[in-house]
Amino acid sequence: MRWTVLAAAALTTTAMAAAGCAGVAVVATAPSSRFTPCADATSPRLAGSLCTTARTPLRHDDPASGEVELFVRRFPARDAEGGISRGDVWLVAGGPGEAGAGFYGLIDRFRAAFPGYDIVVPDHRGTGRSSRVCAAEEAPESPGGRGLEGAEWGSCFGQLSARSPWVQSFTVTNAAHDLHDLIARYSRGREVYVYGVSYGTQLVLRMMTVAPPTAVTGIVLDSLVPPDGTEIWDLSHRSQVVDAVGREVLAQCDRDPGCRAKLGGSAVDALQRVIDDPERVKLFPGGQPKAFLGALLDAPDARALIPDVIADALAGRTAAIERAQARLEAFYAPFTSPEAASSIPLVSLISASENNARLALTRADIAAESGALLFTSSLPGQLTGGADMTYPRDAAFGQDPAHLPPVLVLQGDMDPKTPHAGAVARAATLAKAGEVQFVTVEGAPHYVVLTDPQHAEDAINAFVSRTSARPR
Repeated sequence: MRWTVLAAAALTTTAMAAAGCAGVAVVATAPSSRFTPCADATSPRLAGSLCTTARTPLRHDDPASGEVELFVRRFPARDAEGGISRGDVWLVAGGPGEAGAGFYGLIDRFRAAFPGYDIVVPDHRGTGRSSRVCAAEEAPESPGGRGLEGAEWGSCFGQLSARSPWVQSFTVTNAAHDLHDLIARYSRGREVYVYGVSYGTQLVLRMMTVAPPTAVTGIVLDSLVPPDGTEIWDLSHRSQVVDAVGREVLAQCDRDPGCRAKLGGSAVDALQRVIDDPERVKLFPGGQPKAFLGALLDAPDARALIPDVIADALAGRTAAIERAQARLEAFYAPFTSPEAASSIPLVSLISASENNARLALTRADIAAESGALLFTSSLPGQLTGGADMTYPRDAAFGQDPAHLPPVLVLQGDMDPKTPHAGAVARAATLAKAGEVQFVTVEGAPHYVVLTDPQHAEDAINAFVSRTSARPR
């Protein structure tokens, strides 16, 4: 790992060893008693968890606008001293649209990273068991359950296009106020860390901009999003981001004599021969080698097979393609359960409104841009036609927090979703508000806690040891 500390916009190198926190020790307090045993806590991975549902304003600038419900699950610390944990760690999911349930399979990793702390997992508005954008179509008892099925697609997206007051309230800023309210309500008097991943980093930073909690000891940002409105890294350019990472994989192959020999020379030339041959293209799922190879970049085990995939395709074989697909499916398996499924309406609404700099982008534009690429993403194609469902960007868009507690950024240098260069740029602006420790995890793709857990655990352990007000 490469470690850097940014403060007052200055960049210096620092060692992994960190000085002890100079803060005053605080007395541990018990968590809120408003949590009760979860009805599903009998399953092994949810054992002992506690649940609650809170209500917050539909629009935080208008308390009379109505209410939304927010589901929260607490995983008590297993190694609490004297029966009282050191504090709370709030996990903020990505997407936008991912439910907190996506974290449930990783709770032991977070317990190892934050020993002695309760892990608190909210479903931010529009996701999981919290209030949904399309209340009827995303209800558990609807034909598609919390997903959409058949006619539900048309009726739900019709609501998005109609821009009703309910739909237009599912903004990043309102969700940021929700998160503030939850922390204030359920972690009062306790030491608090906040962890966000991917879109979750955008949501956490929006909270720290518009409604910072009175006391947050530290923030961990995993796979940091680039600055708001930066066109070269926005979602409409996801294929270009993916292609840059994919080409680095090919360059690594070229630097390895054995890998280069396997492909008969340049990896770029070998892949281009595959893409240019209609018969070889048919070997790939959906006949889309660029999209398939782009998807493999998410999972380290699947990414490692890219040279074998190209070699097999050149030989007219599918064995490596099938192995890579199996590894990719295994990687995503924890996130495909109904409880962890993303809310497509919320993804569409927020992506179009705040994370797409090219609302006029057409499928013809995407096809033209993809022609010169070797690796692509399906995401730009999903953004077309979103201009008729956007909500207005508010004054918080493009702003950074005025003040920040210590921040740890975990960033893979092979991230095909939130690019390393974009994270560096965002961290530099955040350093104007406080100390930012930027950890580059070499070779890691997106979501470092998931894809490189040991390096993530080591970095977070050191960060907590240095910043916690409660010596362990």
